[in-house]
Amino acid sequence: MRKPQALLILPRLRIQNANAISSSMTWGFPAMSAFVGAMHALERKLPDSVDLLFNSVGVICHGLDAQVTTGGFTKSFLLTRNPVGKDGNTAPIIEEGRAHIEVTLVLGVEGKACDGDWHSRDAVASEVAHIVAGMRIAGGSVMPALPGQRASRQRPKLISLADDASEREEQFKRLRRSWLPGFALVSRDDLLAQRVAELQASNPDATELDAWLDCSRLNIHCVEQQPEKSDVAQTDPAFSWQVRKLPGWIVPIPIGYGALSECYKPGAVLNARDTTTPFRFVESLYSLGQWISPHRLGSPTDLLWYPSNDLEAGLYRLHNDYQSPVNG
Repeated sequence: MRKPQALLILPRLRIQNANAISSSMTWGFPAMSAFVGAMHALERKLPDSVDLLFNSVGVICHGLDAQVTTGGFTKSFLLTRNPVGKDGNTAPIIEEGRAHIEVTLVLGVEGKACDGDWHSRDAVASEVAHIVAGMRIAGGSVMPALPGQRASRQRPKLISLADDASEREEQFKRLRRSWLPGFALVSRDDLLAQRVAELQASNPDATELDAWLDCSRLNIHCVEQQPEKSDVAQTDPAFSWQVRKLPGWIVPIPIGYGALSECYKPGAVLNARDTTTPFRFVESLYSLGQWISPHRLGSPTDLLWYPSNDLEAGLYRLHNDYQSPVNG
C-alpha cells in the first residue's frame, strides 16, 4: 500500500440504522466493503474545487447498539411493518438487521488540497463533512450530534503527514489518543493461515473453512492440571474444562467478493441494476479480523483498508497491512 499524503478524519459520526448483516454468514458490525463504498461515493460527490483523491479508509468503533430483542438467550432482529399499500392490503414485513453505531472514519487521501495551510485544510475538511452529513453510510443515515455535546467532538480534520518518519510517528501518536475509547478493526489473515497449518498437522483434509469456523466459535477443551507440591503423592490425574484463548478479540469478517461466472457485457443479464456496467455473479470472501485499541496501532497503514482487485483471477477484495507484534 502506498503511504497516504494526508489523513482526513471524520470523528464520532452517529449512523442510525446501519446494516448489521455484513454477509450471508456474519452479522454485527457492517462490512468494511460498505465503508470503502462510502469512500468512493464521497469522492464522486466532491466539487471540482476540492482536489482530493481517496485511496484507503480506516474505522474506529466507539459504540454499537444492535436493534435486537433483549429477552432470552436467542436474539432476533427488531423488524418494522410498512404502511398498507394503495389497495389497502397489509404490506409484508421486510426482514433486515439494523444497528446504531458511532464511528470515526479515517481516510487516506492525496491531492493539492493536502498542501495548503491549516486554514485551507480546515475549510476542505468542513466542506467534506457537510457532504457526508447528507449521505448514507453502510445503509444508515448520518445523524447530527446529540444536544449538549461539544462541537469539537465532531470537528473534521485534514492532517498533512510529515515527510520525516519520526515526526510522522509523533503525529500519529497524538491522533490515536484522540480516538480513545474505541476499537479499530484490522486484518488477521495470518491467524487464519496459522490455524490451517495447525489443523492440517493432525488432519490433512482440514480446509480453510474448517479453520475459519474454528476461530469463529467458543472452543472448550479438557486440560490436565499439574499437581501442586502438597499433592505429589496423588496418582490419579486431575482435569478441568477450559475455554481456548485466542490472541485478542478475533472476529470473522467478509473481505470482498470472488467471481462465480464470467464477466458479462453491459445489459446482457436481465434485470441487472445497471445496464451500462459489466456484470458478474460473485460470492463473499471471508477472513479473520481483530478489534484492537487505537493506541496499539503503530502507523496509519496499520489502520487503513484499501481495495486490491485481480480481474483475471476474479478476486475483488480488501487488504489491510496491520502487522501483529511478535507476542501476539
